[in-house]
Amino acid sequence: MKNLLVTGGAGFIGSNFVRYMLDRYDDINIVVYDKLTYAGNLDNLEPVAPNPRYKFVKGDIAHRESVANALSANEIDTVVNFAADTHVDRSILDPGVFIQTDVVGVYTLLDESKNHGVDRFLQVSTDEVYGSIDEGFFREGDPLEPNSPYAAAKAGGELMVRAYHVTYGMNTVVTRGSNTFGPYQYPEKLLPLFITNAIDDEPLPLYGDGMQVRDWLYVLDHCSGIDLVLRRGEPGGVYNLGGENERHNIDVIKAMLSILGKPETLLRPVEDRLGHDRRYALANDRLYALGWEHSHSFEKALEITVDWYVKNEWWWRKIKSGEFRAYYEQQYGHRLKE
Repeated sequence: MKNLLVTGGAGFIGSNFVRYMLDRYDDINIVVYDKLTYAGNLDNLEPVAPNPRYKFVKGDIAHRESVANALSANEIDTVVNFAADTHVDRSILDPGVFIQTDVVGVYTLLDESKNHGVDRFLQVSTDEVYGSIDEGFFREGDPLEPNSPYAAAKAGGELMVRAYHVTYGMNTVVTRGSNTFGPYQYPEKLLPLFITNAIDDEPLPLYGDGMQVRDWLYVLDHCSGIDLVLRRGEPGGVYNLGGENERHNIDVIKAMLSILGKPETLLRPVEDRLGHDRRYALANDRLYALGWEHSHSFEKALEITVDWYVKNEWWWRKIKSGEFRAYYEQQYGHRLKE
């Protein structure tokens, strides 16, 4: 593993992974391939911009010629695919965009990786492909029962990865990560949205009763898990990557408000999301067998995350305007009025 193509590397988890890998290893080169949609941001990669082992290429994983050029021009031997449309609310508003990137894009990237003899292909997936679980934990062999267009598209892409392993013998692995948080997360997601709203004393539009349970995973722990599976995961293997930090959404937000010293009166219960999954929980046995462990407690990771948004208003204030503001009004405007 010498030349990595990290698709979607200008996004939240992707950019954290790029920084993590370049800091950890001095014998790899990374090419970030990103379409730079609304959630792709070159500011995320500014810390590694001077590094001679980093290169950026703008491109769409669903565009075959661009993918082929990036693979051949950079002698890529390893692909890590973060590229995806990821926000459930947006997938409810426009499912077709998610199918194009998360299914067609994954197929195109797989096919060109096969054609160019890529040695290893890792697909970054999500716990949402399983659907909701009332009790117990999802394991890798459990059926996929996605409930949102986003989750269905991710499941479709993941099954295409499996097909390329079984049919063509490609060396593939899949990680299914749980609810990830940390610095550089686009402020449409729950924590960065509520942190930045709270900083400005704006209402926090909390879906339903706020008792939905998520398994919270700090982004650097997510990155270390992906790195481990990339290096040690068995070909064709699927690995859960959970934080093992189950929390009700409302409790996470109250903890965040406490760190900021903001009142809970900012919480504003609103109409729930359509088809909102109640609980996700993953069993990490296969990942632990590879030697993975957490490096951050949930409480410490939450403090680090809140502190980062407090100190980096330059990053998020310019995002929370324009396209974001139009989306926010479409998604929450009527809910807040009600």
